[in-house]
Amino acid sequence: MSATNPFAFPIKVVPEDIDFMGHVNNARYLNWVQDAVLAHWNKLAPAEEVASKAWVALKHEITYRKPAFLEDDVIASTVLEHFKGARAFYSTVIKRREEVLAEVKSSWCCIDAETLRPARIGEHMREFFFPDSD
Repeated sequence: MSATNPFAFPIKVVPEDIDFMGHVNNARYLNWVQDAVLAHWNKLAPAEEVASKAWVALKHEITYRKPAFLEDDVIASTVLEHFKGARAFYSTVIKRREEVLAEVKSSWCCIDAETLRPARIGEHMREFFFPDSD
């Protein structure tokens, strides 16, 4: 079960992203994935869920395909593939136009914003993230 449409997150490559080899430093891609996943949650989840929950990364598996450079127009397209318990599993593709720059599989733990302990993602959240599935 996965969301019907990827969430598109535009990225502006800034001078601080560039490493000694003249392209975006590999570590920045992980920041972009985090920004895209959090923006996706913040856009689709109800305000009370956004306010009461936070996210920590558990695992990133990234495959780099091509480098990105300063002034590139980059988009991170992220999809929530599924969630179970307190865990959410995302797939993100980072592109420059039609060129795939990186592909990332990541897992995240939902935590209670007050206690900082894992928080189960309620079944009621399916209607917001998977509206076409029954």
